[in-house]
Amino acid sequence: MSRVAETVSPLELADYQKAVRLVLRHPLVTPGYPDRAALATVRRWAGQLRTDLMEVLGYRLVTTADTARLQRAQDGLDATRPALTRAGRPFDRRRYAYLVLTLAALGRHGAQVVLGELAVAVAADAVRIDGLGLDTARKPDRDAFVDAVTWLTERGALTLADGSATAWAGDPERAEALYDIDREILAAIHHPTRVLQHLTSVTALLDSAGALGMSAGRAAQRRDQARRARRLVLENPVAYYADAEDELLGQLRAPALAEDLERLTGLTVERRAEGVALIDTSGRLSDLRFPGGGTVAQAALLLAARISAAVQRTGRHALELLPAPTAAERLAARARRIDAALPSRGLLTELAGLAEPDREVAYEAVGDAGQEPEETRYPFVTDSWLRGRLKEITGEYGAGFAADLRGDPDRLLDQVLDLLNAMSLIARVDGGALALPLVARYRGVTARVKTRTTAGPLSQTAQLPSQTALFADDTAKDPTQ
Repeated sequence: MSRVAETVSPLELADYQKAVRLVLRHPLVTPGYPDRAALATVRRWAGQLRTDLMEVLGYRLVTTADTARLQRAQDGLDATRPALTRAGRPFDRRRYAYLVLTLAALGRHGAQVVLGELAVAVAADAVRIDGLGLDTARKPDRDAFVDAVTWLTERGALTLADGSATAWAGDPERAEALYDIDREILAAIHHPTRVLQHLTSVTALLDSAGALGMSAGRAAQRRDQARRARRLVLENPVAYYADAEDELLGQLRAPALAEDLERLTGLTVERRAEGVALIDTSGRLSDLRFPGGGTVAQAALLLAARISAAVQRTGRHALELLPAPTAAERLAARARRIDAALPSRGLLTELAGLAEPDREVAYEAVGDAGQEPEETRYPFVTDSWLRGRLKEITGEYGAGFAADLRGDPDRLLDQVLDLLNAMSLIARVDGGALALPLVARYRGVTARVKTRTTAGPLSQTAQLPSQTALFADDTAKDPTQ
């Protein structure tokens, strides 16, 4: 019998699991975010949540009068959970920079702040950063700044007292906005587990055991391995055995992993020969749904079906098999891209009080130091093949696609492949993509264009049901951000 939620009665277990899914989906909960009932739900179960989230996942829940903040342990770098603009698009680097500078500027203000005054303070800091700047005379800069302010407003760190940020972005000479500042929520938003000035590489943020103050003894290492295995299943659409470190394979196959995760979340763990998946049919835990609505998701589903069909071919039409990049190689590549934007190495090492590091050695140390694992190879499809299949899809179903994406096939293909990659259906590599086992669930997809009469002209939407599955139903992505 699992020790997870052992003091929760069977009658209340569903309510407790709802609170678990809520705090996993929204690591910051405030009186108004994600809704007005959320904080009360989390606070009711706060004690049990603190115990179970630490025991099962190594996550620390910190609660105050007006906030609940989940401090997640980070095992990898993930680009699939971005902050979103007012239009629902991922933040770019400029918006992230404005968000951080806005947090810093708010720390120097009192109980209220005028938006124009805040923009001036952020601009004074931004001008000292090469290639950034914030010119309030430029509409794109104002829009990016307001996106950062709106992100804070949605979470309750700022509350609009008067005026309109949208109107200010349109014409700062004729419009203004006044905000109340909530310092408790601001502190909860920016709650790093490291002194950021002391980091010489983004990989230093991944030392989760040290960040949360855990011991490093043998028993603690075994406990941390079990937590890492559970996080691997929770935070990814599927945990492939071939991609897991050797030390985690036993934990992934252990019955206790499924028992603990199922009792904690109320979801189902499904196993197959290739790996383990946590199934979320409700969508209340997942931060990214697939299949889903919209042009990119529909085109991705149809392309996944064509990739899966190609994988089934044998003989001289069979696809070439290639190895996928290892988890350590993917982490190293992402770390290099992020670290390329850091200030000079000399300044960082001076702040950290360290000798000049050898970054290449540090990256290599992320992976296993033991024997090389047995290589797993996957079917390879080329960029030209993918481009051709998407052209066929657009020709057949494009009437239901957004006009801007239909007219820009390269951008559509890039977004489609990014989505399939995020869902672990493919692995993007130079020259094409590798078909991963989970894509086999979509080999039976059928599609039809449904027409419906509206008040305007005839419109069409693609109906894209999934008929077969390697991992049944919808696979959950990590709910945390």
